[in-house]
Amino acid sequence: MLTYSISAPVSLDQFRHVLERSGLSKRRPMEDAAALQQMIDGASLMITCWDEEQIVGLARSLTDFAYACYLADLIVDVDYQHQGIGKRLIDLTEEQLGPHGKIILIAAPAAENYYAKVGFTHHPQAWFRRKA
Repeated sequence: MLTYSISAPVSLDQFRHVLERSGLSKRRPMEDAAALQQMIDGASLMITCWDEEQIVGLARSLTDFAYACYLADLIVDVDYQHQGIGKRLIDLTEEQLGPHGKIILIAAPAAENYYAKVGFTHHPQAWFRRKA
């Protein structure tokens, strides 16, 4: 049975494991433990999905809880994908926001089509800048 939490602590090893199991490890600084730990520590909101003691999903966000919520990571273990876990993590994230809150994200290339299916609208004016 899957359980969801808005307050369960996530260790570095658990975070690393679910990143590896999801395929997102290719797009994250997996060799830099300090950076991964800062990603955990710096999150304003982390909602997790567990199968017993194993983390199988995680939504990691940076937010003011009133207006903007940047969903930095939506992670689901490959063995648990296509079961509605990602959608549930998004819904639980949205529930934590005030009435004017909106979720903003940058989709991984493999997930581009997913977000339209779960209610997101594409916004072509988004910009990002990589550190030189």
